[in-house]
Amino acid sequence: MTSQYLSGLVLEGRRVVVVGGGGVAQRRLPRLLESGAKIDLISPSITPTIEGLLNNPSLTWIERGYADGDLDSAWYVVVATDDAAVNDRISADADERRIFCVRSDDRSRATAWTPASGQHDQVTIGVLGGGDHRRSAEVRDAILEGLRTGQLGARTQDKKPGVYLVGGGPGDPDLITVRGRRLLAEADVVVADRLAPQQLLDELHPDVELFDAAKLPRGRAAQQEEINRILVDRGRQGKVVVRLKGGDPYVFGRGFEEALACAEAGVPWSVVPGITSSISVPAVSGIPVTHRGVTHEFTVVSGHIPPSHPDSLINWDALAQLSGTLVLLMAVENLPAITERLIAAGRPKATPAAAIADGTLPGQRMVTSDLAGIAAAMAEAGVGAPAIVVIGNVVEVAAQARDGHGDDGPGPA
Repeated sequence: MTSQYLSGLVLEGRRVVVVGGGGVAQRRLPRLLESGAKIDLISPSITPTIEGLLNNPSLTWIERGYADGDLDSAWYVVVATDDAAVNDRISADADERRIFCVRSDDRSRATAWTPASGQHDQVTIGVLGGGDHRRSAEVRDAILEGLRTGQLGARTQDKKPGVYLVGGGPGDPDLITVRGRRLLAEADVVVADRLAPQQLLDELHPDVELFDAAKLPRGRAAQQEEINRILVDRGRQGKVVVRLKGGDPYVFGRGFEEALACAEAGVPWSVVPGITSSISVPAVSGIPVTHRGVTHEFTVVSGHIPPSHPDSLINWDALAQLSGTLVLLMAVENLPAITERLIAAGRPKATPAAAIADGTLPGQRMVTSDLAGIAAAMAEAGVGAPAIVVIGNVVEVAAQARDGHGDDGPGPA
């Protein structure tokens, strides 16, 4: 077996030639562009995806086949045509000029191999599997996953102290972002909401100081003040503080209140967006919040106070006039009053509606009805908080898809 010497090429500002505009070139170009190389792409035709890359000034498309002199001043060559004779010719020209050449069709005749590669922070992973592309990719992915989740040396890295407002997603621990999971592995302190993915807390390092934000004392308003105090205090101590929330920190999550508290105290902070339950929970239940020809808008509304409450900031009458999808969060208790107000303001009683409880979790349940009956249907089925309520014709579209596909239709796996 041919032995390889693995090396990192510094291609920034240097000319790279890619011959061929098909799928191989499409896979290679993004990372070559990230390297800062000046790339000449030689091919009579290119894929639509490559065409979309042409707005990058470092990529030039030469719209023709390979010609003599095309390798002049090149530092690196990628041969990716489907013509073996052309590939042989380019390889020979590269050898003559002492330019390392990668071939997509026959690596035994190449002078360089492309490793399965990936990047995490400032670490670049490259794996050569002796010609077994699948094995190379599997090993690379395993290493990257270990770095991203913190299983490989995350706590020994140079950590950046501060407060991180992390969105944990709708509940399934697999739906947190890669960066969110890595920060949990690096954390010194975690302040977790009740709706944050609880399984992730079992993975925390034993030395992590954990605060359960759902159980902090002295009532709701004081509780937020206590959360702010903990974030600021531990942040000032130079610790990595993760404020773990369900969904997205800024979608009815009070995340920016905590950001302001940190900013006022001079504590560095940043936000790590999460997958909001307002979109993801309907999605995993088979309900798209938008659908071509059905709705051109969707609106996300908090229902934690009833429409008649003097503190309500929502124009419910205006919402009733919209024909698009309405997604209600924190609305279980006030749903009867909300649906009554929407109907009184003009939203048809027969508008399809659905309620999904414990979305993305093993106990997820969904009930469907119409706008007039959804509150009663939830009560009858025993569906309580936390639940997402979806109002709009997309609910009917989803039902039609399920009816058409039987048990194999859209819905959580």
